[in-house]
Amino acid sequence: MPACLSVPVKSGPVLSALVPEGRKSLFHSTSFVTLLGFVGGGLLLAGQGTTAHAEGLLERAVGAPEGLTIKGEVRARVEGIDGQFRPNAAQDDAMFSLKTTLQVEYDGGPWRIGGELWDGRAYGEKSNSSAGTSEVDAMEMVQAYVGLDFGLGGGSKAQVTAGRFTMNLGSRRLIARQAFRNTTNAYTGVNFQWKGRGGDQLTLLWAMPQLRLPDDSEGIHDNSIKWDQETSDLQLFGASLTKARVFGGSLELYGYGLAERDSADRPTRNRHIFTPGLRAYRAPKKGRVDYDIEGAYQFGRARATTAPTDRTDLDVSAYFIHAEAGRTFTGGWQPRLSLDFDIASGDRRNGRTYNRFDTLFGARRFDFGPTGLYGAVGRFNTISGGARVEVKADAKSDVMVMYRALWLDSKTDSFSNTGVRDASGRSGSFAGNQVEARYRRTLIPEVLRVDTGVAYLAKGRFLKDAPNAPATGDTKYGYIDLYFDF
Repeated sequence: MPACLSVPVKSGPVLSALVPEGRKSLFHSTSFVTLLGFVGGGLLLAGQGTTAHAEGLLERAVGAPEGLTIKGEVRARVEGIDGQFRPNAAQDDAMFSLKTTLQVEYDGGPWRIGGELWDGRAYGEKSNSSAGTSEVDAMEMVQAYVGLDFGLGGGSKAQVTAGRFTMNLGSRRLIARQAFRNTTNAYTGVNFQWKGRGGDQLTLLWAMPQLRLPDDSEGIHDNSIKWDQETSDLQLFGASLTKARVFGGSLELYGYGLAERDSADRPTRNRHIFTPGLRAYRAPKKGRVDYDIEGAYQFGRARATTAPTDRTDLDVSAYFIHAEAGRTFTGGWQPRLSLDFDIASGDRRNGRTYNRFDTLFGARRFDFGPTGLYGAVGRFNTISGGARVEVKADAKSDVMVMYRALWLDSKTDSFSNTGVRDASGRSGSFAGNQVEARYRRTLIPEVLRVDTGVAYLAKGRFLKDAPNAPATGDTKYGYIDLYFDF
C-alpha cells in the first residue's frame, strides 16, 4: 500500500506569470514542495554513497516498533503527446503529474490493521486534454482494512481481509492494482486468500469497486478533493484457483462476476456479466523458454450505451486471448526475446448481442504500452501481433523495445481505446503499427529510480480515414518518471 498529502497554497504574481493562462500551476500545491524535498534528500544520499535498506527511510526515522510497517512513495512524471489519435482532444498536450502514496500497517499476529492514502494530481494539461479519473484522484483513502492470518494445517496459510483494499489477481489483466497509472482501482468488501505449501493458491472475492471522484471536467482540472464512493449498485465477485507445477509452470482457473444497476444519478450500461477464464504460464528464467497463454469468455447481458433512453438489454458474447512465448538467453545482458499475440472482441452492432470484451478492472501497460496521455491500445476490439526484446545492461538497469501491428476485430466498432469509429465499416480494419521503448535504472537501491519511455503510432488506413479520425498525423509520445521511496 502507499499515500499522499497536499494542501493548496497561494502563489504570487511572479509564479502566475510563469504559467500560461488557462493552465494550472504545479506550484499551487505543496505536493511540489514535498517532491523537491524528497528528491533532494535522495540526491544527498547518493552523494554520500548511502545504501538504503529494506526497512525504509521513514520507518528508521520514526523508530517504528516491531510489527509496524510504514512505506511511502512519490512518483513525478512529465509526459507529452503530439499527433493525437482521439477525436475532440488536444492535438498536442503536455502534463506534469504527481502520485504520492503512504501505507501504514500494524501486524499484531494474527490480526492486521492498515490503511493507505493515495494522492494523484495532474498539472499543466490543456483544457481539452484527455486527462481524466485515470490521472486525478486527490487525497483518497484507497485502503482501510482489518485482516486475520491463520494456518489451515499441512503447511498452508490463509488470510481474510475486510474493508477497503487494492489487489492483484493472476495476470492482472482483469483485476489489478495499477502501477503505471496515476490512480488505482480499489475495492470495498472482503477477500479470502489461501496459499498451500507447494505453491497452490485460492482467492475468493466479493467487493464493491470504488467509483473515483471527481469525474467532471472542472473537478479533474482543479484537482478537487472528493471522497471516492462505493455502492451496492456495482458489485464484483468471483474466485481464482492456481495450481503449481503444471506443464512446467502454473495453471490458473478463474471466474469473475459483475453486477451493475442503473440509476437516475449514475447512468450505466446495466452490466450483468460473468467472465470465466483459463491461464497457463511459466515465468521467464535465464536459459529456458517461458510462456503465458490466457483466454476468457464473457456472457450475460448489458446495454449498448449509457444513455438514459437506452433500456434494451442485449445478450453478451465476448472474449479475449493472449498468447506469448519467449526465451531468455544466457550471457552478460541476459536478452529475452518474445512473440506476442492478442485478440479481444469488438461489438458487431447487430442489435441482438453485445460483443465488445469488458476488461473489468485490469491493467494494460505491460501488454499494450504506456497509458497516461497515450494508451491507444486496450483489451477490446483489437487484433495485435508483435515481438519484444528485453535486456539487462547491468544489475541496476534494463531496456525494452517492442513492435506491434494493430487491426480491428470489428470494422464497425471503435478501435480499442482511441474512440475512432466508422459505423459503416468502409474504413477497413488496419489501425497501424506501434513501436515503444523503455529504459529503467535504479539510482539508489530501495530509494531512487528512474523510468523513461517513448511510443510511436504510425496510423494505418482506419485511423486516417474513419469519419471522426483527427487529421493530426502519426502519434508521438514520451514520458520520464522519477520514483522516490521512503
